[in-house]
Amino acid sequence: MTNQELFQAALGLTQPWYVERSDFDAAAHRLDLYLDFTRGARFPCPEGDEAACPVHDTTDKTWRHLDFFQHQAYLHAWVPRVKCPVHGVHLVTVPWARPDSGFTLLFEALLMAMVTEMPVLSVATIVGEHDGRLWRVLHHYVDKAREAVSMEGVTSIGIDETSARRGHDYITLFMDLDRRRVLFATEGKDAATLGRFVKDLTAHGGAAEAIEAVCADLSPAFCLGVSEHLTNAEITYDRYHLSQLLSQAVDTVRRQESPSRPRTLKHTRYLWLKNPKNLTAKQSEKLAYLLEKEDSLRTARAYRWRLQFDAFFEQPPELAEAYLDQWCRGAVRSQLHPIKVFANTVRTHKDGILRWHTTRINNGILEATNSLIQAAKRRARGYRTTKNLITMTYLIAGKLDLAVTHTR
Repeated sequence: MTNQELFQAALGLTQPWYVERSDFDAAAHRLDLYLDFTRGARFPCPEGDEAACPVHDTTDKTWRHLDFFQHQAYLHAWVPRVKCPVHGVHLVTVPWARPDSGFTLLFEALLMAMVTEMPVLSVATIVGEHDGRLWRVLHHYVDKAREAVSMEGVTSIGIDETSARRGHDYITLFMDLDRRRVLFATEGKDAATLGRFVKDLTAHGGAAEAIEAVCADLSPAFCLGVSEHLTNAEITYDRYHLSQLLSQAVDTVRRQESPSRPRTLKHTRYLWLKNPKNLTAKQSEKLAYLLEKEDSLRTARAYRWRLQFDAFFEQPPELAEAYLDQWCRGAVRSQLHPIKVFANTVRTHKDGILRWHTTRINNGILEATNSLIQAAKRRARGYRTTKNLITMTYLIAGKLDLAVTHTR
């Protein structure tokens, strides 16, 4: 078997394609394979069903292929353009690469496997390519995988935003809470994001009318967007966002009180903010001392209001409303302004908060997804464009079928 026949078998080439010659440069660590097609061959029209179109002319093309041991490998071919009686002159589709790509299908499959495990820039350094070329491959396959996504039957979604870069740039995520996958990600965090989500939902076989439950934070923009675009949906306000707001209120009380009680409150911030179950033995002991001995401590009073609000989620559904009303009345009279502000917020959004006892949905999975996205962003030292971040979000949490990387 000649070298040409060996490479032809390795590439899986079939008639009319064959390896004409090969050039190996050990000093440059490079292998070049030159492909050709038999004279008089006819090719199918890439725009239709016409299977035997004559060659009109050829165009020189080059593709990066899988490395040959430690040497970079490239395929070269004069790709024919066929003259179709129906569709005119078009460039044929070669079996080893997709149109408009500078890489072979096998090399792109390798890239897709690598970028799921490490930052794109790191992959680019390893394979010796500019990361912009790799992002184009990633965008292509993620977009193609999303085309196959079905959103039929989606009835319960979570909405949350995550930062795209420093400042006030955000993307909004829409997650299927039943299948725990990101359905849609878009730039911004305003009411218009709901309109873009509904458009994408419809394009993938879903229906806005089928959405019955939405979990979101207290963002007025999200509330407005849901009322405008998801008319059959009822909002359940995320319990973790509520807990976060209340923790911020407790911390505000602590900061306001610190100047008058510096020795008592020094190094205690996380005692008041962490879940009691997550405290160390030493932290639990110190917190118990503060709660028992420092009766006049305003921060301790605020902390007790926080614990009592957390207990709302443990109430039987039939007692939840009465418990919440009683908590709000007491919190408003607590003489702790941050706690009073939070209590008034709870009263304003009471129906959506009580609805948790019916739907039992929350955005915990979205918070976990946000953590994964931010971790990936830190490893990559940020992304140059929001489109790159959105593409990576789908790759991380979209549960896409990336088997399409093996097809054109």
